[in-house]
Amino acid sequence: MNKAAATKGQAAAGIALPPLPDDLRRQEAHAPVVEGEPVIAILARERQALDRANARQGRTVQFYADLTSRYGTRR
Repeated sequence: MNKAAATKGQAAAGIALPPLPDDLRRQEAHAPVVEGEPVIAILARERQALDRANARQGRTVQFYADLTSRYGTRR
């Protein structure tokens, strides 16, 4: 969404929403695969990456829940 569309949307809504935290925009990379490394070590790093991604998704859901509780929803 461009800045003009965001400003128009905010004006139409009558509220200025807080910006989405930068952390919530980040994509989690897969764990690197190093030839000769035990598969269990790669799997452990991949699970850590998944845990970080799931935690970020939880923070995104909480951010949205906070917005809807503060501003309500429009239908």
